[in-house]
Amino acid sequence: MDAAEPAVVAEREHETEDGEEEVGARKEEEGVRDLEKGEEMGVGGESNDGVAHNHNDHEEFNLSRFNRLNPTNPLRIVINSSTRAATPSPAAAAQSQRSHPRSIPIPTQQPQPQPQQHHQQQPVTLNSRKYTNRISLFLFVVHMFIAIALVGFLVFKGVQGLILESESMKRKKKNMLKFFLPQVEAASFMSIILAFIWQQAIRKWPTFMVHFILWFTFVMSLAAGILLICFQKPPTDGVGVCFIAFAIGNGLYACWASNRIKFCCKILNLSLQPLSKFPDLNKPTYYMLGAGFLWISLWSLAVIGSLNFYFPPLVILALVLSLAWTTEVMRNVVNITVSRVIALYYLRGMQSSTQFCFLRALTRNLGSACLGSLFVPAIEALRVVARALNLLEGEDEFMFCCARCCLGVMESIFRNGNSWAYVQIAAYGRGFVMASQETWALFEKEDMVAVVDSDITSSICFLTGVCSGSMCVIVVAAWTHTVHKSFTATLSLLTFFIGYLLTRIAMAVPHACVSCYYVCYAENPENRLFDKTIKDRQALLETRREMVVPTPRGVRRYTKT
Repeated sequence: MDAAEPAVVAEREHETEDGEEEVGARKEEEGVRDLEKGEEMGVGGESNDGVAHNHNDHEEFNLSRFNRLNPTNPLRIVINSSTRAATPSPAAAAQSQRSHPRSIPIPTQQPQPQPQQHHQQQPVTLNSRKYTNRISLFLFVVHMFIAIALVGFLVFKGVQGLILESESMKRKKKNMLKFFLPQVEAASFMSIILAFIWQQAIRKWPTFMVHFILWFTFVMSLAAGILLICFQKPPTDGVGVCFIAFAIGNGLYACWASNRIKFCCKILNLSLQPLSKFPDLNKPTYYMLGAGFLWISLWSLAVIGSLNFYFPPLVILALVLSLAWTTEVMRNVVNITVSRVIALYYLRGMQSSTQFCFLRALTRNLGSACLGSLFVPAIEALRVVARALNLLEGEDEFMFCCARCCLGVMESIFRNGNSWAYVQIAAYGRGFVMASQETWALFEKEDMVAVVDSDITSSICFLTGVCSGSMCVIVVAAWTHTVHKSFTATLSLLTFFIGYLLTRIAMAVPHACVSCYYVCYAENPENRLFDKTIKDRQALLETRREMVVPTPRGVRRYTKT
């Protein structure tokens, strides 16, 4: 008799309209064991059919609501688990199934929904703990150990030359310290000041500064070239001609890119808006510029000491290449830091810690910054040359017969290595090559290749560095020509190089903001943080492509009559 009690409870859980009559028929046989009905009779003092009928209706209503609950609802899980605590005997279960074949459903195990798994994997993706591009990271660390050791050794050789060498060598070393080192230090300090001026001006007046940089760089580079030619020395004349040639190219580019300036100004305005939400976002720039200033000071002493060592030209060339790679890595560390902060704001609406993103860029993503710093400048420069040759291609010119082939090769290389990759490196912790491929695939999927190709933000940042370098050349060349004329050409090239590198570190902030705007839009164009600027640009470019009539190649010169 005890084994039949759970069967009654199971029947009451899934009672239907015809099950109500079955309960009434068994009332006399199971009245003692039915606790709920016993409580009703005890309370009422008699077996009232109306009360029992109302109770059954109420219970049937509650059970119908219970049956509509989701199988994963916590209330149903708890009740089902308490119901299955006592297992009915096989005879009772068989009898219950014969009388009510649909009353006891077969429990099925529901799989976990996929969105919950995706939600659990998302933070892991955004906070990847693996080190990217470990081989390039290892090479950069080895390079830095060698560079530090070489700089220390050359500084020692310079001090040794001042103490132990002959009087002529001592005089030469003293002249280097007196007329070489102060100009380098002044150029470094001036470059840092100009870098902050350019960055703050672009953040406050982006529209005005785009026009100003395009033409002020032309004026400064032209002025530097004319000044060097006025010194009337062969070394300075050669350097001055290079500056004048660049100024002419800069002026032609400013005229050619005039129809792209309006869109560049609009994107720059929109992409710089999130900077106000992160007041400490410029701290990585301070750290990198301070480290760059200290390293350039030691580097200058090493250049002086290399004159007292074997093969000075080769040693100086190695020091120049090492400085270029090191400062480029510093710039990309700032780029990755800013890209992570801004990208997480666009993609997840998060306000990340700048310090945490900076430490992440210095550790886990440093390998990608090293690899990109080594290849991206060369890839982008060669791509510009290939596109220029393709624009100058003629129909019957042998010189430009390989222009299309070279352009196709550079485009395929550019897909595997480009500056847009730093956004996905910072946000998702991907390797440099994979991030480049996926970013370019996003641009192709959203039909944004023409839009990003027409953007001139990277050119504006490049010209800003050239402008700072040209201003440093004007100051240092005039100073050096007054105190020691033989160092004028050498210091002009060196100070231009230093001014360009240090300014590019500071200009990584607006460049990263623009890159994040494009890449995050390509990932989610429906984000409420983006407007219709890019869509309107796509429509405009598509309209222009439809309006342009293709120029026929290989027109027949002779026609048959």
